Amino acid sequence: MRRTARLLTGTALAVAAAGLTVAPAYGESTVNLEVSPATALPGGDITVSTAACGTNGAATGDASAVGAGTFMLAAGTRENDAVGRFRVPPSAQPGTYEIVAKCSRGTQVTGDLTVTMAATTPARDQIQPRGHVNTGVGGALGTDPTKTAAGVAALAVAAAGGTWLLHRRARGDGI
Repeated sequence: MRRTARLLTGTALAVAAAGLTVAPAYGESTVNLEVSPATALPGGDITVSTAACGTNGAATGDASAVGAGTFMLAAGTRENDAVGRFRVPPSAQPGTYEIVAKCSRGTQVTGDLTVTMAATTPARDQIQPRGHVNTGVGGALGTDPTKTAAGVAALAVAAAGGTWLLHRRARGDGI
């Protein structure tokens, strides 16, 4: 019985110790790759930055998940920041993509980029169409009411004349 209790106690301590080594200490922040803007349209420019590479750190970025390939990160204006840029390809499909940066020291950080097809500009900034659309459908005479009435009258006379001729032919009166 003692042996079982020692075994269980030792196992519990080992599990707890393993959990402590994996979890970050209280108050410690984890460094990720900041993607700005986090949501973009195809063709948009993206800026990524990270403090994981240290002072004057350089990194190689990988945006091949979204189809943009690799890009370089170099020392930024903020202390301990590496910054890089890439463009979302116009052919990118909507979805969330993982962007990766690997520092020259071997540290790897990731961030997410969401590609959408929805326009983000407010409706008041959009130009609204005005006027008619030239589709090739419509009257050849234009929109003059007199000409339109004359055309309708000509069609009515032709329809009445055709009906009269068909009626005479059906009776056998000839043309």
